[in-house]
Amino acid sequence: MSMVPKNDETNLEANSATKKKRGINIQGYQIEGLSIAGQETCIIVPSLNLAFDIGRCPQRAISQDFLFISHGHMDHIGGLPMYVATRGLFSMKPPTIFVPKAIKEDVERLFDVHRAMDQSELKNNLVGLDVGEEFYIRRDLKVKAFKTYHVIPSQGYVIYSVKHKLKQDYIGLPGHEIKALKDKGVEITTATTSPEIAFTGDTTADFIVDPANVDVLRAKILVMEVVKYAEKFLNKAILLIHFSARYYVEGISFMSFLISRASELGYCHVSGMANGNTRGTWGF
Repeated sequence: MSMVPKNDETNLEANSATKKKRGINIQGYQIEGLSIAGQETCIIVPSLNLAFDIGRCPQRAISQDFLFISHGHMDHIGGLPMYVATRGLFSMKPPTIFVPKAIKEDVERLFDVHRAMDQSELKNNLVGLDVGEEFYIRRDLKVKAFKTYHVIPSQGYVIYSVKHKLKQDYIGLPGHEIKALKDKGVEITTATTSPEIAFTGDTTADFIVDPANVDVLRAKILVMEVVKYAEKFLNKAILLIHFSARYYVEGISFMSFLISRASELGYCHVSGMANGNTRGTWGF
């Protein structure tokens, strides 16, 4: 049995506690990431095995099998080749990457250039998703792209939980009868969906008043960079991202405090996380 000095035990416990506190817990989801306007944005939801945008490919993002790209600006897509290459280096399965359909061909060319330079395969499943289109990540989880308003083609994503319930007509039937119906191709269940997490990427506040984006405003968690039309938000929590490097940590923290006062007026809880003492450093 190995012996660990008391001081080292304390350090180990402290390190363990630090690991457990990685990211922030919002509405039951542990969320990690970095977001500095013009430099990098990457928001990670480990429990759902996915990440949104990848400006510089943080290490934690590599283990996520699904990646959603909001638009083609470098601080949101610059780390994409490294993300795919590193997964290949670690012999991980090819990731599934969602991009706006308008830039899918450009992203394919980007990979081709890196394959030629790097002499590597860069295996991935690239999906061009258009506004309004849906994709099942797994049976109980799907994503839908929604319209955002930026200077280049862009879109946000809503992640939905999906629950399958037996239709009322078949409740009470013996199991073998239900199986027989299923074998005949009869749809015996009905699906109910609930918007869990919405991510906007870069956008003006116009997305808020777009009637097609109602699920964005009622998702449990909304990750975005703008706060306007507060009375329209039905989210349980809002995570503010994409602060400019010109802002100091103290200012970001104070702004988050002011906005969070909206909860006292019946609005949702708002979080904004600042890290460190330097200007423009923001992450969690």
